[in-house]
Amino acid sequence: MDLMTKPPSHWQNLVTKEQFLEIEATPRERKLHLLCEYSKIKEPVLLDLLRKQYDLIPLDNFEIQENPKTILPLRVMLEYQCLPIEGKGETLNLITSWPPNKAMDRWIFSINQRRVVWFISKSSLIQDAINKEFGVGSGSLEESIEEDSLDSLEEELDDFENEDAAVIRFVNEVVQRAVIDSATDIHFEPEENGIQIRYRIDGDLVPISLPLNLVQFKEAIVSRIKIMAKLNISEKRRPQDGRINFKTRDADFDVRISTFPTLYGESISLRILNQKTQPLSIRDLGMLPQDEISCVSALLKPHGILLTTGPTGSGKSTTLSAFMRKINQPHKRIMTIEDPIEYEISKINQTQVNPDIGLSFASALRHILRQDPDVIMVGEIRDQETAEIAIRASLTGHLVLSTLHTNDASGAINRLIDMEIEPFLIASSIEMVIAQRLIRRLCKSCAEVAGFSEAYVRTCLDSIGIQDSFEVSSIFAHKGCDQCRNSGYKGRLGVYEILIPNERVKEMIVQNASAKDIHNEAIKNGMRTLQSCSWEQVKLGNTSMEELMKLDLKLNLEENSDEKLDA
Repeated sequence: MDLMTKPPSHWQNLVTKEQFLEIEATPRERKLHLLCEYSKIKEPVLLDLLRKQYDLIPLDNFEIQENPKTILPLRVMLEYQCLPIEGKGETLNLITSWPPNKAMDRWIFSINQRRVVWFISKSSLIQDAINKEFGVGSGSLEESIEEDSLDSLEEELDDFENEDAAVIRFVNEVVQRAVIDSATDIHFEPEENGIQIRYRIDGDLVPISLPLNLVQFKEAIVSRIKIMAKLNISEKRRPQDGRINFKTRDADFDVRISTFPTLYGESISLRILNQKTQPLSIRDLGMLPQDEISCVSALLKPHGILLTTGPTGSGKSTTLSAFMRKINQPHKRIMTIEDPIEYEISKINQTQVNPDIGLSFASALRHILRQDPDVIMVGEIRDQETAEIAIRASLTGHLVLSTLHTNDASGAINRLIDMEIEPFLIASSIEMVIAQRLIRRLCKSCAEVAGFSEAYVRTCLDSIGIQDSFEVSSIFAHKGCDQCRNSGYKGRLGVYEILIPNERVKEMIVQNASAKDIHNEAIKNGMRTLQSCSWEQVKLGNTSMEELMKLDLKLNLEENSDEKLDA
């Protein structure tokens, strides 16, 4: 439907009757999101339609009035998703993301005795402003509700007066907000006089605003999370691990829980895993076309060992998950040994190690060989026994996928030698080693040409050993907008250093050559380093020079920002 030339008389005409009724029954903060989803129309177009239909004033840049609770009760602002904003005149200026109804006008007039002028803006801007002003989950922890509270809220009075119900709602809201913000982790960190909550978004920790009265619920919040994970709430001296299944309207999330005793109480970390958000193909990982061809070629080999390396949080498990999806065929029996099982994959036999009963990586791998597998994925090679069994399995007709903790691809060879694996076995079995990192992806909505001088970019590249031609106009930088929480970045992509040993490299492994010599020989053979891969992503406009330079400590981009050209 072309709204610009033939606008409907009512937004109801954009959806079916069932969808209309669902939107009507949905909390106000989700109404516009659902309308976008069902109508397949972008939010700015729908906002313009609602503005015209209900005679509202569009506004993206606004300032909340000082002490908004003195103007409207918090419960009213949260229920109606509206905020009092600065403006001239005797009227009360309110901004919302969904048109008001007559009941809203009556309630607000009865509270404030002022005529209301309504403004409309994006739902994300309204929600972010509410969270920034009052804190995530602020409505859940209100100690009381005003006597003149709304009819629609009266039935919830008992729940909000009950502390347990308030904490349950607060924890749910914190997790739901993390899901909306695409956070991978939530950290509840106790302090002397309160608690700090931080999300890890695109690799960075982001503190969230919290209600002022949160301190009195500190212990109750910790207990609630432990109850959800079926942990012992009376045990506060030892670390505990658990997991919960968290459901939202759109997806089910597997949340891994870890508790750890600290000076001021238990620190709790939640790792959020969503099956639907995991990449379904190698290309979704962010691999360059040539790297994808190299990986697929190695995965098609009938036997051998493929290793992914990198520090914790570099995406190794996600890469192996994509690899297994690629080779998951009816004629192949794929079995895994993991700790823990992070991503469930259909028609693959996945096993969780359990050291308490003697089911370690090594013992599970020894027994799994009797299960007639074609492909084996070992979550991590941690010791000599696991390494020996994995390599010998790869030499006896199995394709083995696993991970190691090393900084680069050539370092994996030396790591195996340090585990006292014979070099000739390593040379005979290794088919591919991938070192990887995750870098932030530029937000497509606000990325702008960086404006660096050619001399500055050349200096940066020289410092990390890259000799390449470029156009400064093709190098973009982050700016920030409401689509990316003003960070300039949205999501992450992988960069890869792929070592495929040729005959010369295999000879060097047998001769126990150093990692540096193997690295240099691999580059001569066409291996692209992590920095080179990142540079390719910079040239494609997918990331920034800042992310490239983070992979090398010799030069810091921020210290040289004065090299920017005038706009």
